[in-house]
Amino acid sequence: MQGKQDMPREKLSKKGAEALTDIELLQAVIGSGGKGNDFRQIAKNLSATIDRIGAQNLKIEDVKEIKGIGDAKATVVFAALEFWRRKFLKEVRPFIDNTEKAVAQLEFIRDKKQEHFVLLTLDGARRLINTHTIFVGTLTNTLAHPREVFALAIEDRANSIIIAHNHPSGSLMIGEKDKEVTRRIKETGEVIGIKLDDHIIIAGDDFVSAL
Repeated sequence: MQGKQDMPREKLSKKGAEALTDIELLQAVIGSGGKGNDFRQIAKNLSATIDRIGAQNLKIEDVKEIKGIGDAKATVVFAALEFWRRKFLKEVRPFIDNTEKAVAQLEFIRDKKQEHFVLLTLDGARRLINTHTIFVGTLTNTLAHPREVFALAIEDRANSIIIAHNHPSGSLMIGEKDKEVTRRIKETGEVIGIKLDDHIIIAGDDFVSAL
């Protein structure tokens, strides 16, 4: 049986983090296992889950599915992971806290000859989760239905969203259809609990917010 002197937290305190293996670092975060659940095996299972899904994509529900990790322990583990992601994965998942940064993710629709309606999903730290092209064609209330927008937002577990579309005509005029789409998406988001951060219209090299 592993003695106290070999326990990960004790080892970390005495010898520093560099003395611990990856599994031991996870063991230090987990702390202890429950009845019939050895914390060493829990750490191995957690490591395997992270390797399979990827630290960037891991959700708290994935952590909770691991045998021996309850809600409280999953919260601690995931909070540590999320802090690390917010500090060190900014280059992998762009931080979008203004319209200009959102527009930088929409370069691909600037010169399109047809209207492209695009959805950006964001997490609680305003990092980009995914970019979805909802449809290609003429913007109508039917095509830009909240159902399609929020189905993807919920699937991504988004905290907020940005919607955008291009005007192939080159005009930045915000039309009545643009306003109606903004209103419907915003109101639906308020009910669901996923905030609409912006509705961006792009025309050539220019853009305007319709929100």
